[in-house]
Amino acid sequence: MTKRIKILFTIPNFDTAGSGRVVYDLIAGLDRTRFAPEICCFHGKGAYFETIKSLGVPIHFFEFTAPYRPFLSLPFRVWRIARFFKQHQFDVIHSWHWSSDFTEPLAARLAGVPFVYTKKAMGWGNRAWRWRSQLSRKIIAINTDMQPQFFSAMAEKVCYIPLGVAVDYFKPLPKRYTTPEGLVFSDTDFVVVTVANLVPVKGIEVLLEAVGMLDDARVKVLVVGSTESAYARALQDQYASEQVHFVGKQLDVRPYLAVADVFVLPTLSIGEGLPVALLEAMSSKRIAIGSKVSGIKDVLRLRTDLLFEAGQVSDLSSKIKRILEMSHKERGVLQKQMRLITLEDFKIESFVENHEKLYTLISK
Repeated sequence: MTKRIKILFTIPNFDTAGSGRVVYDLIAGLDRTRFAPEICCFHGKGAYFETIKSLGVPIHFFEFTAPYRPFLSLPFRVWRIARFFKQHQFDVIHSWHWSSDFTEPLAARLAGVPFVYTKKAMGWGNRAWRWRSQLSRKIIAINTDMQPQFFSAMAEKVCYIPLGVAVDYFKPLPKRYTTPEGLVFSDTDFVVVTVANLVPVKGIEVLLEAVGMLDDARVKVLVVGSTESAYARALQDQYASEQVHFVGKQLDVRPYLAVADVFVLPTLSIGEGLPVALLEAMSSKRIAIGSKVSGIKDVLRLRTDLLFEAGQVSDLSSKIKRILEMSHKERGVLQKQMRLITLEDFKIESFVENHEKLYTLISK
């Protein structure tokens, strides 16, 4: 029997679904006759961790990165990580860490294990990213802007693999008028939903100002995301009303997508990696509007009329108004197109298959 390729997936935590769901879907989809996945994270806390445990794969709790300072003892800390990698005889290490940390790929290099990382966001701007990239065997870019912006000098290392969505889990949802916490909408309301990690780059205030510009009491907004940050609290203080509801972080966003007439992602100009929340909404047969930035442009490339200039309140307001004024039939046609885009370009099966090809290639 051919030896299975032993892959270690590293990720700091499973505090939210986010990247955790992507890692879950990837591991769940791997052919277990050919691949033996394991997970390494810093701790077993987090709302999504119980879901991860259901995969039934080995999970290690280990600090797979090291602080840079003090520099004098850094080699010893990196060697400790390398010993862990070597002890478990991994064939591939795939990092889902958001950070520019270079100690993890350096440890993998010392252990003789091929290292690949997924570039999840559009942040850059320090030398550590270059070192992390140079120490990697391969880099996975999840949108089409990453290679020319970040990796033009090392294009041979870069694989373009857009994220995927589980289309059988996020399937067309019948329209609902209530949420799990008891918010009730009428059939004359027009519900706008956004799902995001509530940090300034997400531009939620642009959406709320755009809705305010409409001056239409029928338009209601649901903001799904943790309300614990200073930014989120400031948004609540300024915008929460009978028309705008903040419902907090939700592990299962489907009940909120079910009430949506339109889904909006108003990310500012720095852009996204590839917004899974947008894919989930579209796969659920919801009309999606997004800012014209990295990542979102890839998802809506076939419907550029649903893109608006990042940060432009009036542009977004006009896009929402256009959907609001559509007939039921016109909305139905557009909803079908949203679902079709995910089926043709962003199915989780294609995402998994492309990773399997990469792991097979670099483990030889």
